[in-house]
Amino acid sequence: MADKVLTVALNPSIDKTVVVERLQPYGLNRVLQSESDPGGKGINAARVLHSFGAEVALTGFLAGSTGKMLAESLQAEGLSCDFLEIPGQTRINLKVFDRSAKKTTEINERGCAVAAGDLAMLEARFKALCRDARLVVLSGSLPPGVPDDIYARLIKTAKAAGAAAILDADGEALRKGVRGIPYAVKPNIHELSALAGRPLKTARDALNAGRELTARGVRIVIVSMGADGAVALDGREAFQADPWKISVQSATGAGDSMVGALADALLRGAVLADIARVTTAAGTVTASKPGTRLCTKAEVMESLRLVDVHPMDS
Repeated sequence: MADKVLTVALNPSIDKTVVVERLQPYGLNRVLQSESDPGGKGINAARVLHSFGAEVALTGFLAGSTGKMLAESLQAEGLSCDFLEIPGQTRINLKVFDRSAKKTTEINERGCAVAAGDLAMLEARFKALCRDARLVVLSGSLPPGVPDDIYARLIKTAKAAGAAAILDADGEALRKGVRGIPYAVKPNIHELSALAGRPLKTARDALNAGRELTARGVRIVIVSMGADGAVALDGREAFQADPWKISVQSATGAGDSMVGALADALLRGAVLADIARVTTAAGTVTASKPGTRLCTKAEVMESLRLVDVHPMDS
């Protein structure tokens, strides 16, 4: 089987970032600059993976003229796209960066509704594409009409085809998705807290909650904690990764960059400590960039030496 990664984007978007001097709620805001990029968690993870040199295929739903623009943009970057076209318009998500506060306000559309017949066609297409994939990345929110258990179903399909699944979701999609026992899960600490049903505030809390997932059969858990770095664990060992200090420009895409770096590390057969280091570096580099710009392989490799990785005691 080729070292191909299949990334699923059920609710992709075009992410438009605008910069204002100071955000005025309910008032007039004049845009200083703007840019648009392909967006959505699955799209971001695929773009990072592609920049790392991995062979990536994308599938999911696209709709209307915005969907066509998104596909053209991805193909121009050299990504292989096999999307299912559905009625409607692919969503546009707005990110408003307040230059004075150095904070971003996000306004995300829900996405266009997916009919039952289109979902069945997507699942059949996914099953066929899995035959050529070593890894499958299931990432992002679900559009209207897609049931919360879809990731669990796709994980089962991937495993039957011999592909390992990485899951990055939240809410009920995460809760039901982990029941499918993916190979790896990448929640942030807030998503893991909701899944565990209790507040998680420290790296030790994240470790203990992550162990509940490995006890259920998940092989690798990466818990992102923003400026506090990440916790990486499997059934045998655990590491905490501390990032270097940055001025956060935008958190958009940081977790997705970690997922892309995780997938690349799994393809390379990296050990857990190295996985902790490279995923933390990828997320930190992306968080240091404005708007929806993502890390590159060169930037991540250069930053690895800045990440402090140390084992966590049992």
